[in-house]
Amino acid sequence: MDRAGIAEDVLAIGSTPGFLVTRPRFIFTCVESYLSRRLATGVIGIAGFGHESPISIPNQLALDPRFTRNFGIFLSSSTRSRGVIFIGSGPYYFYNPKKLDTSKDLVYTKLIRNNRGFLLSEEYYIKVSSIRIAGQDVPLYKTLLSINKKNGVGGTKISTTIPFTILHTIIYDAVKTAFIKALPKNVTIVEAPMKRFGVCFSSKNIRSTNVGPDVPVIDFVLHKPSAYWRNYGANSVVRVSKDVMCLAFVGRDQTWEPSIVIGGHQLEENLLVFDLPRRKIGFSSSLNLQQTSCSKYDNTILG
Repeated sequence: MDRAGIAEDVLAIGSTPGFLVTRPRFIFTCVESYLSRRLATGVIGIAGFGHESPISIPNQLALDPRFTRNFGIFLSSSTRSRGVIFIGSGPYYFYNPKKLDTSKDLVYTKLIRNNRGFLLSEEYYIKVSSIRIAGQDVPLYKTLLSINKKNGVGGTKISTTIPFTILHTIIYDAVKTAFIKALPKNVTIVEAPMKRFGVCFSSKNIRSTNVGPDVPVIDFVLHKPSAYWRNYGANSVVRVSKDVMCLAFVGRDQTWEPSIVIGGHQLEENLLVFDLPRRKIGFSSSLNLQQTSCSKYDNTILG
């Protein structure tokens, strides 16, 4: 289809094994073909989970009394295993090997409304008040962390459509400096083999843990100092060759964009729960800490 359009069909979603939840007259859109060519290899469409749109998946399914306007996402870190989206309220169970309710120990923060121009953004914004590396505050221009009320730029949004978190160049430079300073003294900084990454280092003296390479932890501090979302090595760095790792953040001129855009690599193996009625979002840190992963979810209950 070469033109955008709206259509209806019956949506069937797998729930308990052998049982399908169906939604008649489910509304979906078709977009111009050139837009689909911009998607990642193997991706044929986008599932809409916007919080205000009446045709987003959670809002349409919430018309069924079995569902609520809540959902959880859990992105896999492996191309060989699937992630999962839970639609409706928890509990969300995973195995380690015992059944574990991963929705119990989340750090919640408010979703922030952002009016960009005259329109309310469908994207998910949160408040990041500071960044800590190895327990130390990174010196930042705090004005970049707030949303400009006149034009909607600045602040922090969450995106599953970009691979690595984007930081305003001023924020990135400060994070880069603090990360290098916090690395062990026997770790050698090397030239970046990939243009997109600004900090790379030899992995020869980096030991492995169950949450990835043992590098300085990076905390996104939310609405108060005790509420933070922690990124361990599996989410903060990426291996680009046998002996080289890079800081998995990208610096970019974000003058007219959000100052921080949290990307997919940072979300992998982390459970995010979106509570739309209460306008808040819950973060876990890597569930590898609890000896589980997103491929080990319990699919025997109705989400």
